[in-house]
Amino acid sequence: MAWKVGAGIAVLLGLVGVAAGLGSDADPRRAGWREAYRPPAEIPFPSENPYSAAKAELGRQLFFDPILSGDGTRTCATCHLPDLGWGDGRARAATRMQGDMDLRTPTLINVAWQDGPMGWDGKFPTLESVAAMPMTSPSNMNLPMADALARLSADARYASAFASAFDDPAITRERLEAALATFERLIVAGTTPFDRWIAGDEAAIGAAAKRGFDLFNGRADCASCHSGWSFTDNSFHDIGVGTGADIGRGRFKPTSVALRYAFKTPTLREIGRRAPYMHDGSAPTLEAVIDLYNRGGIDRPSRSRAIKPLHLSATERADLLAFLGTLATERSRDLTTASFTAAVPAP
Repeated sequence: MAWKVGAGIAVLLGLVGVAAGLGSDADPRRAGWREAYRPPAEIPFPSENPYSAAKAELGRQLFFDPILSGDGTRTCATCHLPDLGWGDGRARAATRMQGDMDLRTPTLINVAWQDGPMGWDGKFPTLESVAAMPMTSPSNMNLPMADALARLSADARYASAFASAFDDPAITRERLEAALATFERLIVAGTTPFDRWIAGDEAAIGAAAKRGFDLFNGRADCASCHSGWSFTDNSFHDIGVGTGADIGRGRFKPTSVALRYAFKTPTLREIGRRAPYMHDGSAPTLEAVIDLYNRGGIDRPSRSRAIKPLHLSATERADLLAFLGTLATERSRDLTTASFTAAVPAP
């Protein structure tokens, strides 16, 4: 089920038409490529967890409230900071003892459009299933689910909020997960210079970024994985990074050579705010990411067939970097304090 969004998420509305805008150095396929990046008009919500303003507001409160951690020092926003592209700026997420977790914190931007298994290694079948693991993990929020539900039930504010968000006022694990997922689906990328260019404003991005777009979709073939408006195919690929016991989807598909070091393709939205990069934070800058793809990563049987040395010139690498720079939101929406009473209209 999907409801049309309100004006607060401007990137999803009012973008019509794509001008060809081909310069003398443009790839002749550019106009066709641009069509693939038109934004959707709706945020999708699953039929088993449809949108409601009360549920979204409850999810927002829960996301930023330390009531869901054992000692009251951590929240969901401890690792998913809005100012850091809904990541945490670390190579690997921090444990509550300030050690390192196995993987980098993934962004929540455009999570509503993620299909199939979620997480770097696909350990979560749905968005609703994600919250329980960090909440109950001793190294993370360290709060058993039964204790979390008891705390919320004893809090008059939450008792009232759950009663408003659900037909049955009982506070259950399923309703806690549903509220958090509803809020998280509203974490949507805002309008960027790239989006204005796709809408037909030829002056929105520069010539270098346009050449970078051609490379991204053409010879460099970045779009084979980072495809469409959200810049991800929602699939898992070995790009020649993981080694040893640091495995990805192969954790759950051990007989598949192709999936052994395969990690999920992340969105490139707000990519400039989300350093370091890769599942393990091993690429400190976007320049390092481009260099990795340029040399093709580790050559091995499991590496994706699409990954191979690109032999890009310094100018071409600079053009790709210029293009990635156009994917940053010009004006972000503050979801830490936003009220969702009118964010999505009633059906």
